Parts: sequence; structure tokens; C-alpha cells
Amino acid sequence: MVKWGILGTANIARWCTIPGMHQAKNCELYAIAGRSLEKAERFKEEYGFTKAYGSYRELVEDPEVQAIYIPLPNDLHFPWVKAALEAGKHVLCEKPLAMNAAEAEEMFRIAKEHGVHLMEAYAYLHSPYVESLKKDVDSGIIGTLDYIDTAFVTQGYEEDFRLHKEAGGGAMYDLGCYCTTMIMTLTGEAPEQVSAVAEMTDQGVDYLTTGIMKFAGGARASFTVGMNLGKNTNSRFDRLYIHGSKGCIRSDVEYNQQGRVSYQIFTEGGIITRTVEVPQNYALEIEQLSRCIEQGEVPHITPEFSVNNAKVIDEVLRQIGF
Repeated sequence: MVKWGILGTANIARWCTIPGMHQAKNCELYAIAGRSLEKAERFKEEYGFTKAYGSYRELVEDPEVQAIYIPLPNDLHFPWVKAALEAGKHVLCEKPLAMNAAEAEEMFRIAKEHGVHLMEAYAYLHSPYVESLKKDVDSGIIGTLDYIDTAFVTQGYEEDFRLHKEAGGGAMYDLGCYCTTMIMTLTGEAPEQVSAVAEMTDQGVDYLTTGIMKFAGGARASFTVGMNLGKNTNSRFDRLYIHGSKGCIRSDVEYNQQGRVSYQIFTEGGIITRTVEVPQNYALEIEQLSRCIEQGEVPHITPEFSVNNAKVIDEVLRQIGF
């Protein structure tokens, strides 16, 4: 069992990661830290942590904590990942790992220097659904991969901190990283060319962004991400289309979905429907990093993958004038 601490009381921890930790077979919910001891104590009582701290530094310095999950706003990732790594803790940090590729490279350098694991938290990439998609693409069932199109558009962000530029807000940081990592996972490579356009808010962050990625292997991809779908705040739009020389794959499964999920493969021989049983993705990522710590597995989200994705985001943000 790996003793985990959580640095912050963010909603993604409450709604997603802590439930996943409860399900993970090799995780002990040991410590929770908040900006106030009162809030941390509430989490401790509600979710069964052993310790509660009123400051992030106290948790980082707790010698019993082996691994730390960081769900803080994007601009706080670098300083607190750095602090945790330098304290000898393994770290799972929410996506996007860094505000830019230089920060990501520095984080991984520090992790290597201190002999600990650092993994970016893309829970959905641990899903058997993504594994199944990748297996079908690599099998050649749709022939040579030609084109991928994916979208992730949501709404209801009018007063949300994720629209604050100084906190690393905007559609590309918050949602675009899903699309770019899905595309890079399916192609198996980083793009050699990236272009993008965006609709910006008055605060200077992207509200709606569309990008194009071109790969040395010949594949092309497009993505659209947004935080302004409409006025129904409970609605979202997800799309994935994979085209090959012999057929295509279509899926409208939401990013990070669990349960019974399906996609269709269209070939000259007919239509194949794949149905995949998907456990809670956050449990899968916690279990995987815990196995890295205990058994020497390699993190599923590798340093190279995270740095390459950060470079894609850097280029998109440069082109849209972020």
C-alpha cells in the first residue's frame, strides 16, 4: 500500500480522484492539505484521511507521505511539484502538468535527480477504451492512418477561475490537452507542424480554439475545444473520428467516460461495434503509479510524452496570441 497525500481540496479531487483512490487496491488515503485547516479537516472526516494539514508545506514535509497528488490551478503546478519532488515524494500532477514545455522539462529533471516518479494525470489515457482504440488503429483494420478529428466543447465557465489568464486558464490548457494527447496516442508520434486559430475573451484567454496537426508519418489531425458551447450549462460535445485507407472509426464517447462504452469500425466488410467495460479511470491511474513505486513499472504517461504535448500547447498558444 502506498501512502498518498493530496495537495488541495479541488473539486476534481472530491468528485473524481478521491473516489478513485477509494477503489484503488494499492492506495492508502493518508493525508489531505488545504488552504485552511478547517477545510482540510472536513475532507478528512468525509473521506477517511488519517491526517489533515492547514498548509501545503506541512503535507510535503510529512515523512510518512510517499506520493502526492496535485490538483491545484495550473499556475501552481510548477512550484508545488518542485517542492514535492525535492522532498523525495513521488508525484501525480493534474493536466496540464506545466504552463510551458520548459517547466515540464525542469520538473522531470528534478524528479530524475531525486530518484522519484513524476506522472501527468491523464486518467482517460489509462482507460481500456483508449487501449482498444489504439489496438484497432495499430492492427491495420482501417488501413493506413490518414486523418483524426476530435472535439471537446463545454460551457458554464462565466465565473470560473479556469478563465483567468494568470492561473493558466482557457480552452487549450483546460480541454485542448485532452484532444492533443488523444491524437498523439493514436498516431504514436509528436506532430512536426501545428497551426491554430481562436476566439479570445476580453481577458485574453481562448474561449474556442481549433488546431491542425501534421505528422511525419503522413497522418493529419484537427481538433476543436471550447468553453462556450451554449446556454445549457449541463451540456457538452465530444467527438472522435479516425480515418484510414481501408475504413474508419467513429466514437461519440465522452472523454474520461466509464461503464460500458462503444465505438464503431466501418470497413468494406461491414460495421463492427466494439463495446468495452471501463472501470473508474482515476482508480486506474492511481493504481498504475502506485505499481511504479512498489514494483518498478514505467509510468504510463511518460516524460517524453508530456514534454512533447507541452510543446504542442506552447505552439498553439503562440499562434493564437495567448
